[in-house]
Amino acid sequence: MAAILIAVYIGLQFLRLGVMRLWPQAPADALAIVAALLLAAAMLALYARMVRRFERRPVGELAAEGAAARVLGGAAIGASLFVLVYAALALLGVARWHGLDASTHLGTALGASLAAAVGEELVFRGVVFRLLEDSFGTTVALIASAGLFGLAHAGNPGATWTSTVAIMLEAGALLGLAYAWSRSLWLPIGLHFGWNFTEGGVFGVAVSGGPAHGGLLRVSLEGRDLLTGGAFGPEASVAAVGASLAAAAVFGVAAVRAGRWQWLRRRMRYAG
Repeated sequence: MAAILIAVYIGLQFLRLGVMRLWPQAPADALAIVAALLLAAAMLALYARMVRRFERRPVGELAAEGAAARVLGGAAIGASLFVLVYAALALLGVARWHGLDASTHLGTALGASLAAAVGEELVFRGVVFRLLEDSFGTTVALIASAGLFGLAHAGNPGATWTSTVAIMLEAGALLGLAYAWSRSLWLPIGLHFGWNFTEGGVFGVAVSGGPAHGGLLRVSLEGRDLLTGGAFGPEASVAAVGASLAAAAVFGVAAVRAGRWQWLRRRMRYAG
């Protein structure tokens, strides 16, 4: 399932970017949003079809009930976390605000953030984390899926071993534990979207090493790579890792208290 979703996701991303380049006369923001919505709808439909066909069960992790609240709540948490990251960077003296930029294309950032959030969460939390958890428990699934998520970003522009580990610790842990607690993909999708959009669309910095197109706020980062994240962007900074791990811990504790953490010993005992 993961291989099929990855192949389709990559193909649709190339198609989305190709359409935007081949139709330059169209409004860039509107086209970016429409293309991303179509990609997201196609990925969600494919995931649901594959689960029903191969696993022969209802797709509870994409249940319509409560979906909007989980997406919006996740987006609010993701955005708030990244604002906290920049607040910390400002206190450390490495982030400086230079005013607003009304000319920025928020629709382009919104489209890119939506496409990445849906596609990557379906693959890494919907397939990798979920199937590993079914066999080996939550702990193994969390470690393995976080590691694979970090490695998937290791080839991005500006990536270093530090940024790869940072992605494993922050995004891999936070998004995995958000799913472990909620048992819904809508929450990590919202988290992922809110974080990415705030990073690229609001603060206008590189998202996971991608090109920075400018955001609503004009903010510069100057300082050591450990604090700024270097060419990879603030995601590789200690501030981002710290904020994400703190939020991840909250989700982790909540998952355990709610009885949603699947322990390997318990599963093995029941299987025996």
